[in-house]
Amino acid sequence: MSPLVREVIGEVLRGARTSQGRTLREVSDAARVSLGYLSEVERGRKEPSSELLNAICDALQVPVSTVLTDAGQRMASEESAAHAAPPIAASATTIDASTKVVIPPVASLAVA
Repeated sequence: MSPLVREVIGEVLRGARTSQGRTLREVSDAARVSLGYLSEVERGRKEPSSELLNAICDALQVPVSTVLTDAGQRMASEESAAHAAPPIAASATTIDASTKVVIPPVASLAVA
């Protein structure tokens, strides 16, 4: 199953924050967002409005377009991996022509 958009955006935001070596408190103060709410956004439990996403990105000094592009690329790669057909075993590709299937006549299945 594909991840939810809010989960991937949360991962991208957390990655940006941790790569800067900043704490949740620092970013939440700068964004004027509660620490608990920012934590929920990073964990993919809350989906930020566009205004809050913009405030968080401003606090991280990361363009919103970069966050959305990174999230889109992650989702695309996960979706393509999920939709890739599993390899078929060599034995499954061979059909044994000697196998017979017996289908009973329809009349014999009727209940009297």
